[in-house]
Amino acid sequence: MTYLKTLCWGMVVVVLLFTNSLAQQPAQAPPAINMKQLKPDVYAGLGGSGGNSTIIIGKTGVLVVDAKQTEAGAKDLLAQIAKITPKPVTTVFLTHSDGDHVNGLVAYPAGIKIISHENNKKELQAALTAGGRGAPPADRLPNQVTTKTKETMTIDGVKLELYHFAPAHTSGDLIVYQPATKIVSTGDLVVTNRADDNPNIHFEKNGSTEGWLKNVKGMIGLNADAYVTGHGDVVTKADLQRKYDATLARRNKIAAMVKAGKTLEEIKAALPDAPAPGAAARGAGAPAGAAGGGGGAGRGGGAAGAAGAGRGGAPAAAPALTFVETAYKEITKGKKTGN
Repeated sequence: MTYLKTLCWGMVVVVLLFTNSLAQQPAQAPPAINMKQLKPDVYAGLGGSGGNSTIIIGKTGVLVVDAKQTEAGAKDLLAQIAKITPKPVTTVFLTHSDGDHVNGLVAYPAGIKIISHENNKKELQAALTAGGRGAPPADRLPNQVTTKTKETMTIDGVKLELYHFAPAHTSGDLIVYQPATKIVSTGDLVVTNRADDNPNIHFEKNGSTEGWLKNVKGMIGLNADAYVTGHGDVVTKADLQRKYDATLARRNKIAAMVKAGKTLEEIKAALPDAPAPGAAARGAGAPAGAAGGGGGAGRGGGAAGAAGAGRGGAPAAAPALTFVETAYKEITKGKKTGN
């Protein structure tokens, strides 16, 4: 009996020491941000925690497009901004409602101006009502919204054009264009960590493959030289045109197969998701969902992956539809099919 007591107490001590050791470990630092200067007063904050950010230095303050995913990641971005200018961050634009672009708002100053499309704000409010997953605190919701296809404004001497051509990645996508510098912030409408013909569409947020084509066509039509993507590097108009052409061709193939009476499963088998750039080919040992990216959902290759991850308002178990599934639903809407 004495031996058993001694053994039990010994196990308790080991557990307590292990727990205390874990508690004393420092919090993991966010990934490093690559600050890339695009023009004298414009930078891209690539990588780090969550999606990319655009930093625009105005007369007296700083404008930021997309706020990073975590408080630590946002503080890192703010620290990087402080290295290039003493001016305070006064305005944040949100390109869409995904958590990896909005949750960092918790680190920004109270009373800051937060601008988004009205549908973005609705999605964040819905996320808060559902328990707050994938949304910033209530006092960091957008306090100014856009409602039109195009809205022009000047903030702190910086002229901007804001576009929302249609629901695409989400229902509340917002494109931020600086005519003077010819720079566009695309949000997750454009990413470089997915195949050209496989844009990330959040069907559960009323995203649309047809709307994606409208938005990218609209961005191509702007007098722009550089596009700050939602994930990955800065791209050119030629890159957007390549993505547009590849996606249009794939969607047209889906439409033709629907017209020919093919089932969804037949179309998915004939038009599988291509792997992301740099990923192993399908069937070559790549982990499920490895070709995902852009918005936090590992969906390249058709796997549900991290469904709902960082996507304000999406239930944890909500299945993430692939591009083919989303396009099929749009094309067959109102039609009788075998699916």
